Amino acid sequence: MNIEDFMLTCPIKKYLGFECLGCGAQRAAALVFQGEFSEAFHTYPAIYTLLMFFFTLGLSFIDRKRKYGTILMSMAAVNLVIIIAAYVYKHH
Repeated sequence: MNIEDFMLTCPIKKYLGFECLGCGAQRAAALVFQGEFSEAFHTYPAIYTLLMFFFTLGLSFIDRKRKYGTILMSMAAVNLVIIIAAYVYKHH
C-alpha cells in the first residue's frame, strides 16, 4: 500500500480540465513526510509556508493567552502571494 493510494482527486482538474491553485499541495505534503524536501518544494513551492501557517493556527487554538491574528493574517498573505506566483510561473 502506498500513500498515493489515499490521495484525493482535485475536482476542478477532474471536471474542468485545469489545475487549481492547490493542485500539488497534497503530493508535496506527502513528499515532506517521506523526507523528499527538495522535491516537495519543486512540486508545490508554498508547502513550507503553508505548514508553518497550519502549525501556527494549531498553536493559536492551544495557546489562548497570546493573540495570533496579526501573524496568521500576515502568513496567509505571504502564502497567497507564493501560491499565485508559483501558479502563474508554472502556467506561463
